[in-house]
Amino acid sequence: MSTALPPSHEALTVPEVMAALRLSRFKVYDLIRSKQLQSFTIGRARRVPADALRIYIQNQLGDND
Repeated sequence: MSTALPPSHEALTVPEVMAALRLSRFKVYDLIRSKQLQSFTIGRARRVPADALRIYIQNQLGDND
């Protein structure tokens, strides 16, 4: 599994988010449940918009100032 994501990805899978943030599956779903990380489903497939991941990271960086 590659940790580098092609810039063309608009919607990321949970494993891709796990790799990007180096977090467990449980923690990624916890962020989704707590509405800290936006996501959507298509059928049973959960996806995280790439922009939502960028916003989450920016928010975390802003909280540390």
